[in-house]
Amino acid sequence: MSENYVALLGTKGGPAIRPGSSMPTSNLYVLNGRQIVVDCGLGVTKGLVDQGMQLKDLSLIFVTHLHSDHYLELGPLLHTSWTAGLKTPVDVYGPPGLSDYWTAFLLSMKADIDLRMEDEGRPDLRELVKVHVIDAGIVMDRDGLVVSAIRSEHPPLVDCFALSFKTADVHVVCSGDTAPLAALEDFAKGADLLVHEAMLESALPALMARIGNSSDKLMAHWLRSHTFAHDAAKTATQAGVKRLALSHLIPSDDPHYSEADWQVAVDGHWNGELIVGKDGLKIAL
Repeated sequence: MSENYVALLGTKGGPAIRPGSSMPTSNLYVLNGRQIVVDCGLGVTKGLVDQGMQLKDLSLIFVTHLHSDHYLELGPLLHTSWTAGLKTPVDVYGPPGLSDYWTAFLLSMKADIDLRMEDEGRPDLRELVKVHVIDAGIVMDRDGLVVSAIRSEHPPLVDCFALSFKTADVHVVCSGDTAPLAALEDFAKGADLLVHEAMLESALPALMARIGNSSDKLMAHWLRSHTFAHDAAKTATQAGVKRLALSHLIPSDDPHYSEADWQVAVDGHWNGELIVGKDGLKIAL
């Protein structure tokens, strides 16, 4: 049987990076030999290479929603993979509007793509990539891999999804960005691993002060659209998952808070193994 694992390539919640910060959201799921990219925030291409992936083997990508920290580097990943020798089809699954991004990216790079096709004999990148619009339900059922989706709660966006990846051997669920979501308890029932976004409640005031955002809109967004670590822990317990990994961390880079603070936040709500995400962390399944 092939090695199964999840690599958390980028674990920061939000699009901004600063000296010493982690990178925005991206992941690599390797299930029964299939390499699956889940979200394409800034840094995804380097993150994949650091995991030892040959970019020319890229074939399957999922994007949970259209916030920039989840799809900003989708185009550059596909283009760089093409320059690294990609010649085979790539299926990209994501919400409505993702195809507009891809069309615009191709237009922005038309001169380079046309030149490399003529000068280097490369296949047409535009013909290699197919974008599929996802909705709630079964998204893909192919070669022993079933991918399902439910809508998460991440206002003001509507087309925002949690994803389930299931084979005969393993079941991994990604919460996507979401406020506490009761439907996730059944969706993730008995999963081997739940990767759930998380905020550390005690650290939010310090984060707001560090960002220097004088508006209260950002805090209001966090509170209505994201999940505290203790609520993610409750979801994991109700779902009966085997392990819980926290990612899309808010904050992810405050030196005054450590893994111990995240553990304290879930104590009393989750008694299983807790994995606090770090960029490049590989979780064997």
